[in-house]
Amino acid sequence: MSENQSTQNTSSSTDKTAADLSSIDAVVIGAGFGGMYALHSLRESGLSVRVFDAAAGIGGTWWWNRYPGARVDFPGGPFYCYTFSEQLIQEWDWAETQPDQSSVLAYLNHVADKFDLRRNIQLNTHVESAVFDSTSQRWTIQTNQSETVSAQYLICALGTLSAANRPEIPGMETFTGQCYHTGQWPSDPVDFTGKRVGIIGTGSSGIQAIPLIAEAADQLTVFQRTPQFTIPSGNQPIDPALVQEARQDWPAMRQRMMKSPLGAPYTVSSLSAKDHTAEQRQAKYEQQWRKGSLGILFETYHDVLTNKESNAELAEFIRCKIRETVHDPLVAEKLLPNYHLGTKRQVLDNDYYATYNRDNVNLIDLRTNPILSINPTSISTKNSTTDSLDQHPLDMLILATGYDAITGAIQRLDPKGLDGISLSAQWSERFSTYLGMTIPNFPNLFMIHGPESPSVLFNMPLGAELQSDWIRDCIQHLKDNHQNTITASADAATAWSKEVENIASQTLYADTESWYTGANIPGKHRQFAVYLGGPAYYSKLADIAANDYPGFGLQPTDLK
Repeated sequence: MSENQSTQNTSSSTDKTAADLSSIDAVVIGAGFGGMYALHSLRESGLSVRVFDAAAGIGGTWWWNRYPGARVDFPGGPFYCYTFSEQLIQEWDWAETQPDQSSVLAYLNHVADKFDLRRNIQLNTHVESAVFDSTSQRWTIQTNQSETVSAQYLICALGTLSAANRPEIPGMETFTGQCYHTGQWPSDPVDFTGKRVGIIGTGSSGIQAIPLIAEAADQLTVFQRTPQFTIPSGNQPIDPALVQEARQDWPAMRQRMMKSPLGAPYTVSSLSAKDHTAEQRQAKYEQQWRKGSLGILFETYHDVLTNKESNAELAEFIRCKIRETVHDPLVAEKLLPNYHLGTKRQVLDNDYYATYNRDNVNLIDLRTNPILSINPTSISTKNSTTDSLDQHPLDMLILATGYDAITGAIQRLDPKGLDGISLSAQWSERFSTYLGMTIPNFPNLFMIHGPESPSVLFNMPLGAELQSDWIRDCIQHLKDNHQNTITASADAATAWSKEVENIASQTLYADTESWYTGANIPGKHRQFAVYLGGPAYYSKLADIAANDYPGFGLQPTDLK
């Protein structure tokens, strides 16, 4: 797409109004980074597109996740953003290396206005069903606004972290205080002043929120299920020299991002941990710890995520930092993680461990003191030391319990494909995709950041662009060749799943239970959901398009 095309505010397509949705080219579900760019890309190619989103505003995860401390935890700089428009790079100024939620949402609203996206986005609209009609070879979409929409293509930009996980704890419904999930935070400010607050969960959202809640609350009780490795974010004002470098030659900078395992223009170390002495390694870890962000994983030694010894040494370095930071050794012991560093979502924090030195913060280790029930004004835990019942009085309860990640949102949509098969039935034992973007038996259905794509372990705005453009070009290929549908084959999906699994098995990710494998959801089967091949993934997409889409079946427009 040329710069002139990408920055124009008037679509070249014939837009269809809400009264004319009986037959459009494409429906996109989700108005976050992925859905907004898919709209732009498809619309510029001449398609009529409608985006549906259940939220009251655009932004996807950045609309919903308004909890205190919510920030970008990707390697910062001016690189967690859309890359397709050089003009956008030139005109938008990021203030910090780890932008907060309001900054990212402001950016997305700016993009929506700049590219006139709102006229094709319908908010406060939940898609209740999506059914493929084999006769018409179109998708029928029904919404909670009593609309029935017919579209040739269905693009699911539902988000990898959007299906909130609410734990089933006895008595949850009886709690009479304020109760919020971090992933469904209210638009109005939440005041913690003078409150006794409890928070369940110490993943990314919990770790970001806890320090700020502790500053305002009268008492904060943290109910920790699993202690996490977290690294100082090193958040600071954007380096003007870095911005200038990016703006002087943005195409070159974008190419550097495309070649990086993370989708960011940072150098991954070529050194193995065994190339240095123990003293040299400790010095390198200390340097990166002081710098902050994810450099300690990727700029120290290349085998941190593949070699158990390398990983264990760095993990112990961080455990030592926890012990040094937390004054009470008993509390510090509760905070020590016991898994391979970096193989759960790697969290970046701002003074998280130091928060436990505050007099108004109490840590409950649920491994030894499990929650028995939630009551109208408290949480009851079992004290494993005394075998007694402990009561924790609360005015407010925060659920930082994460998401049914990566697969959850599309499984909740539960589209119906060929012969009426439901996705939930097809994925009852394990999920299977081709390229992480398509599903056998579901013609003309595409996913952005679907399971078995790089998704959460690659720069997500950049990945969304690359995947959306592949979808756009695939649709254009169908039109040019008078084809009506494209469907992934079962054999191609099986082979793809094996490739995803084989790559993961060469890393330490395969040894860790995390939401990458579905382990955070009771009863969910275990399967690693992320393609770890980095930029090789996008080379594969290009090769498949260049070779007339092997692994797919195409149906001609003339059904007779």
